[in-house]
Amino acid sequence: MTLIKSISGIRGTIGGKSGDGLSPLDTVKFVSAYAQWIINNTNEKKVKVIVGRDARISGEMVNHVVIGTLMGMGIDVIDIGLATTPTTEIAVTSEKAQGGIILTASHNPKQWNALKLLNQKGEFLSASDGAQILEIAEKEKFIYADVDQLGKVEFKNNYTDIHIQQILDLSLVDVDAIKLSQFKVAVDAVNSVGGLAIPELLRALGVQEIIELYCEPNGIFPHNPEPLPEHLTEISRVVKTNKAHLGFVVDPDVDRLAIINEDGTMFGEEYTLVAVADYILQYKIGNTVSNLSSTRALRDITQKYGGKYFTAAVGEVNVVESMKKNNAVIGGEGNGGVIYPDLHYGRDALVGIALFLTHLAKSGKKCSELRAQYPEYFISKNKIELTPQINVDQILESIKKKFSNYQVNDIDGVKIDFDNGWVHLRKSNTEPIIRIYAESGDEKSSIELANKIISEIKSMV
Repeated sequence: MTLIKSISGIRGTIGGKSGDGLSPLDTVKFVSAYAQWIINNTNEKKVKVIVGRDARISGEMVNHVVIGTLMGMGIDVIDIGLATTPTTEIAVTSEKAQGGIILTASHNPKQWNALKLLNQKGEFLSASDGAQILEIAEKEKFIYADVDQLGKVEFKNNYTDIHIQQILDLSLVDVDAIKLSQFKVAVDAVNSVGGLAIPELLRALGVQEIIELYCEPNGIFPHNPEPLPEHLTEISRVVKTNKAHLGFVVDPDVDRLAIINEDGTMFGEEYTLVAVADYILQYKIGNTVSNLSSTRALRDITQKYGGKYFTAAVGEVNVVESMKKNNAVIGGEGNGGVIYPDLHYGRDALVGIALFLTHLAKSGKKCSELRAQYPEYFISKNKIELTPQINVDQILESIKKKFSNYQVNDIDGVKIDFDNGWVHLRKSNTEPIIRIYAESGDEKSSIELANKIISEIKSMV
């Protein structure tokens, strides 16, 4: 059993003793703390919070516990039911709520669930806000409402439609161009909420034919739900066999987007953001932001159009903070996360799909041809499982010292810039692992860079 508390929320496995995972008791404690934090930081006499969830098996159970706890704290709840993470974020601002909770463990397997906590802007909490909530939870400094002050619950199941309409209303989403292209698109939604939202979005965009793969929101993930190439062999075959123009794959809460080319090859999750940024910057020159583990290709594309590229620590909240500070017109993360501030400050696979399809339609190219026009980099993504005996901070400090003759960035783990590429190693916010990412101009060099660091870490362990 595992329980992880970080800026990405409260994430844990279902089952076992309280304190060892995300049990009902743990859920009550952390939701109560979050509710108290909101109450402490608002002047509103009556507080309102949005709750949305992905389709994972434990979602209904956790949903009941969360809503009951919020009501017990005297907070009114708008339950939007099965909804993507970006849809829930949009609902917070649309309803003028004081916060929101998304019940999703993103790409984690079915035994996981999580509480992703939002502020009144529909954005993830800052590290300092999260720390306050953890302190309230630790000291149990929350007070439940009297019987006459209990919260009420209201159900609204139309927020996917609202989200889609807001996307259609964006000036750079060209429905007519998409319709004229008569696209045939395959979709793999891993049997979660993307199976509801993405086909509906594609129909609204005028896509001619949709091939649905695992679009039943029953929470039974047919393969590892993280949209990495090794998990996407089936949709790759479906795209090629059915002569589709492209395929889209999302994770269970639909904030990450992977693209399959018409020939069944991978567009590359790192290049989802690069392609969308290329399209946006053609019409809106400005700055861009991605995290330290993302490809240099975004920097190259940004500079091509005269903008400035900035990096941020890994984590959506850090990228958003940098985007606001540097007035970025587009940003995100190299895991397929697109953040388009003209809609909202959150990773959003739905807006990513709409903008990418517009870009593809206007380019007149095949998907693989569009991919081929971008700077070629290769990222090797690796991880080391953590055990209680591994002192991560000590390892990072040792690596930093060993490679101090190179350019080293330590705002988030350790990133080393070598002459032929870079390596970034950091402790994951969401899993008990160290991630080691390495990028270079070709696969062999990237793997060699990664293995160089992995060997150093293993010698230390």
